[in-house]
Amino acid sequence: MEGRSIGKTGISIPPVIFGTSALGNLYSALSDETKTEIIKECLLNVPGPVAFDTAGKYGAGLALEKLGDILCRLNAEPEDVIISNKLGWLRTPLLTAEPAFEKGIWFGIKNDARQNISYDGILECWEQGNRLLGGKYKPGLVSVHDPDEFLAASRDQRDFNIHLNNILDAYKALDNLRSEGEVKAVGIGAKNWKTIQLIAGETRLDWVMFANSMTIYRHPEDLLVFMGKLHSMGIAIINSAVFHAGFLTGGDYFDYVRIKPDSEENKAKFRWREDFFAVCRKYNIVPADACVQFAITPPGVVSISLNTSDPGRVKSNVESVERQIPVEFWREMISNGLIDGDYPYL
Repeated sequence: MEGRSIGKTGISIPPVIFGTSALGNLYSALSDETKTEIIKECLLNVPGPVAFDTAGKYGAGLALEKLGDILCRLNAEPEDVIISNKLGWLRTPLLTAEPAFEKGIWFGIKNDARQNISYDGILECWEQGNRLLGGKYKPGLVSVHDPDEFLAASRDQRDFNIHLNNILDAYKALDNLRSEGEVKAVGIGAKNWKTIQLIAGETRLDWVMFANSMTIYRHPEDLLVFMGKLHSMGIAIINSAVFHAGFLTGGDYFDYVRIKPDSEENKAKFRWREDFFAVCRKYNIVPADACVQFAITPPGVVSISLNTSDPGRVKSNVESVERQIPVEFWREMISNGLIDGDYPYL
C-alpha cells in the first residue's frame, strides 16, 4: 500500500485515511477499550505512516483527546502518524442537556462546540486542537471544516459576504502556518462541493476533501468536471462519506440524518439500495467494496477516508481500497440505471 503525494508538499498519505468521528461518540458512546482497539487495528493494517482524519467538531474535541491519548499509550512514533485536523469548531462548556451544535447524533459527551471561523478564530482552534491531542502528535494537514454550513447560516447576501470574508481570513492564517512550517498542507473539506469550488478560486489549496458528493449513488457531471480541473492543478483529492453515512451499506442514516421510507424522495433511496444490493449479491460483491472502488475511480483521488465504530471492520476497510470489481458488475449497474450511463471512469 504505497503512499500518494499531496502535491508538492513533501507529504504522502496512504490510499485509506481513517476517520475518527467514532472516537467522538458519533451515533453511540463507545468504550475506551473499543476505541483503543480501533486505533490499534489501524496501526496494524497499514504500513506507516498511518493517516487519521479528525476535527474539533467530533464529540466537541473528544475525538482529538482520544486519538492523542490512545496513540501515546500504544507508543506510536510521531513520524509514523499523519493527522489531518479540520479546524473551525471550538470546544465550549456544555450548558444544556445535550450539545447544541448537532443534536441527536453525539452521545455521552461532556462539552459543546461552536463554529469559530475567522483569522484569529481558526488559530484558536489550531491551538486548542494541539492541546487536546496532547502535544506529542501535531497535524500535518489542516483545513477549514464545514465552510458550507457556515455560509448556509447567512441571513442575507450581506451576511454571506461577511461569512465568506471570515473564511478567506481563516485561510490566510492557515497559509501563514504553512509558510512558517507549522503545517505541511492546507486543504478544505465540505459536504457541499460548490463551496469547495468557490473557495478554491480564492486561496491556494494543496488538497480537498469531498463528503457525500462523489459516490456510487451520486456523481454529478459538473462535479466530475471540477475534480478534473483540480487534478490538472495538482490539487490532491480525498473522498469521504462514500457510504452516505452508512446508508449504502445498510445503515439507518443518510448524510447524517436518520431516514425512513416515508416520503417519495426517501422511498427512492431505499429502492436504489435494494436494487444495488441485488446486483452485489448476483456478483458476490460486498456493497462497501463497490462503494469504495467506485469512489476512487476519478483521476486525482489519492485517498478514501473511511470511518468505523467496529475494530473488526478496520482490516476489511483497508482491503476494500485494493479490491478488484469485475467489469460486468459495473455494466449491470449502468444498465439498471444505478450508475449514470455517461460516467467516464469505468
